[in-house]
Amino acid sequence: MNERTPGGAPESYGDERLATKLATLLGPGHPVAAAAVVSPSAVTVAGYGAGGPDADFEMASISKGITGLLYADALERQEIEPGTTLGDLLPLGGSPAARVSLESLSTHTSGLPRLPASAQPLRRTIALWRHGTNPYGESLTELLAQAREVKVGKPVPRYSNLGFELLGHALAAAAGTTYAGLVADRIAGPLGLPGLYVPADPRQLRATALPGRSKRGRPREPWTGEAVGPAGGIRASVRDLARLISSLLDGSAPGVAALDPVAPFGRGMRIGAAWITMNMAGREVTWHNGGSGGFRSWLGLDRAGRTGVAVLSATAVPVDRHGFALLVGPPRRGALRT
Repeated sequence: MNERTPGGAPESYGDERLATKLATLLGPGHPVAAAAVVSPSAVTVAGYGAGGPDADFEMASISKGITGLLYADALERQEIEPGTTLGDLLPLGGSPAARVSLESLSTHTSGLPRLPASAQPLRRTIALWRHGTNPYGESLTELLAQAREVKVGKPVPRYSNLGFELLGHALAAAAGTTYAGLVADRIAGPLGLPGLYVPADPRQLRATALPGRSKRGRPREPWTGEAVGPAGGIRASVRDLARLISSLLDGSAPGVAALDPVAPFGRGMRIGAAWITMNMAGREVTWHNGGSGGFRSWLGLDRAGRTGVAVLSATAVPVDRHGFALLVGPPRRGALRT
């Protein structure tokens, strides 16, 4: 999928002007990348190095945005209430995590840590740096065992991968299915996103799955795992994200209320169900980013202007500022934090 022209430049596809602009913005540090730009007048997709618009990338933490949509959708279906707790839906016994509400999970205010200490995150991070291994391979059973032991802190804004893992699986339990099944039934199927899926292990990767690389070009294992799906395990193509953006802008996406900010989340930002809203260049932008061992992603919306952008790269170098630049112009320094 990394075909090159005779001159050595990556083979591009889609809209030529957007492909050229993307390559100029990202530079040589992103040899495999794609972008979608949605406006009231057009939907434009382009990329290079990936073979075509159906190649799928790891979305990493943009997966949390999908889980946020599923949370808002479950509220609309009355499958859950804001005060529903993890213990109401998952077998967590009398653990502190069982008393955590789904509402607090959706806004990163549950008091749960970013990762459970029992998962040995430092050891896994070192293994990722040295060997490129996947640090998130737990099953749901293993995740629940970790959750039963975790300590719950103060309910203040604190970004939590663990929280969104548990939120997604709780929503699936409320619907009587798996998280992968929930994504397929309520997001991918209804919106016509054939390349958006949640692989539980590398054997479930499709032929369209791109390999990821570190910022130095070293191969990285795919971040697959049953547990991590709701927080960072979804894959999608740029064509899928173009359609997702269109549905978010026109309000046809399930759970679109997830985009509406309901609580403060850091300096100058507010949060809905996972989605962050902030003022950028005089425009209100709703967005989420993602980063894994071998991929970076960004999706942003100017809802008032009915425009949206997604940027995907199969290299672990951030693309946030490039996404903001495509949507509203260069961001101010220090504004991009999740």
